[in-house]
Amino acid sequence: MANINLPEVKDRDPNAEIDMDILNDTIEYIRPAVQADGGDIKLSSVSEGVVNIEMLGACQGCPLSIATLKSGIERIIKDKVPGVIEVIAT
Repeated sequence: MANINLPEVKDRDPNAEIDMDILNDTIEYIRPAVQADGGDIKLSSVSEGVVNIEMLGACQGCPLSIATLKSGIERIIKDKVPGVIEVIAT
């Protein structure tokens, strides 16, 4: 993944259009950590700043998957991808 310089979250326009290339690169950056625990993630859809992620493999039914989603995946995606306001599992 290319080194991407982005403004701090607090300085971003909340109505910014989501760059799908940056989003996909960010998901690829996260994916190995999830796969290391037997799971995987897949981008389902993006609508009005909300990114829908499908949790696969060991992540399905895991009681910690929501914590992983919110404190790990969402935090990284919101940090690296302007315009993302929330990440949810579908």
